[in-house]
Amino acid sequence: MAKRGIDRQIFALTLPAVASNITVPLLGLCDTAVSGHLGNESYLAAIAAGTMMFNVIYLLCGFLRMATTGLTAEAYGRGSKTDMTLVLTRSASLAVIIGICAVVLQYPLLYLLEWIIDPQGESLALSSDYFLICIWGAPAFLMTLSINGWFIGMQNTLLTMIVSVSVNVINIAGSLVFVFIADMGFRGVALGTLCANWFGVVLALILLVGFARKQGITLKIHRNPFAGQGLRRFFNVSGDLVMRSTCILTVTLVVTSLGARMGETTLAVNTVMMQFFLFFTYFMDGFAFAGEALCGKWNGAGKGNILVSTVKRLFLWTFIVAMAFTCVYILGVVWIADMITDVEAVRQGVGEMKEFVIAIPLVSAWAFILDGIFIGLAATRRMFLTILFATFIFGIIVAAGCIPGEISGNIFLWVSFLSYLFVRGIGLLVQLPRVLCVDVAHK
Repeated sequence: MAKRGIDRQIFALTLPAVASNITVPLLGLCDTAVSGHLGNESYLAAIAAGTMMFNVIYLLCGFLRMATTGLTAEAYGRGSKTDMTLVLTRSASLAVIIGICAVVLQYPLLYLLEWIIDPQGESLALSSDYFLICIWGAPAFLMTLSINGWFIGMQNTLLTMIVSVSVNVINIAGSLVFVFIADMGFRGVALGTLCANWFGVVLALILLVGFARKQGITLKIHRNPFAGQGLRRFFNVSGDLVMRSTCILTVTLVVTSLGARMGETTLAVNTVMMQFFLFFTYFMDGFAFAGEALCGKWNGAGKGNILVSTVKRLFLWTFIVAMAFTCVYILGVVWIADMITDVEAVRQGVGEMKEFVIAIPLVSAWAFILDGIFIGLAATRRMFLTILFATFIFGIIVAAGCIPGEISGNIFLWVSFLSYLFVRGIGLLVQLPRVLCVDVAHK
């Protein structure tokens, strides 16, 4: 396949995914703005704590999207409609089971998450209310994750974008209506999220039926979706991805917790710096989705040469995007930080740490794109072991930074974080030739 044809497929999958990702901060900004106009700073702390509680749950359940994408893409490449529907049925069934368990066990979950996140004062009660309302949307959200994963595996991120953007729009509109028109206060923010999640799963199911019909796929409910071929592989892949997410969650919580212990100014500086990292991830996740879908497809189809060519093109575009972001950050890191905050101490702190911001794209890009490639190839065990090793390296550097000395603890924290991302990328890169050779030889 010509390079231009591969590039066309990459961007057909990447651009809708990027557009979908960019709507995420708009939702967070709206919820923060609505909470910030309720007359008490406790509402802002509560929305931050409540959102983090659900991020913990949804990050651990991210395997529902990733495992579904990789295994569906492989079945798509083989042209096996039976396996395509079986992967969807298994993933959706598991999503519903986990969602119902989350609802039933909402109070033990709440106590555990409160212990982990430790919200203080009035925000503790408010964040609890937020959680106990939003948890009723867990089955819907998790099932939407599975369906979106199936869409990506079927080489269609446009439908995923439609679902994600629609959910965010409904969430924003619902929060505004419940809070300011229905005068429901802080609970209105949670109700907006709850309604949006159920709207999302209904929309996803409607799009699913229409898409399956166009593809000539008959959707049917299996009596026992956890029987038959491929079940062990499905759970092996899912288990690896859960452990991967646990490592990511551990690093994220440690970075947040240690930053908070260094004082409000350091916490604020790190919050601003993380915005640069998150904005870059919105773009890289789009290319990672393309890697999952295309690598899985070509692997399933036994097109080893096209698979290798696709990986090379993904690397090229990853380097181009990373360099573009690096140039923007070199020229504009201080200016962008000034736009985000007007607190002089925070601006100065970001300026002093700007080298770390500039390093983010080129250091972290490879972890994202290689994650996508390995998920597409269902090489999740290697991916988990690599991130486990990277997390171990992160812990060693953090521990060294906790020893009193002349070097700033925040510098050690960012050295640890970027080292973790770098080791993830390099570790996967070293293993990639063998993974590709195994798959090509197998086919």
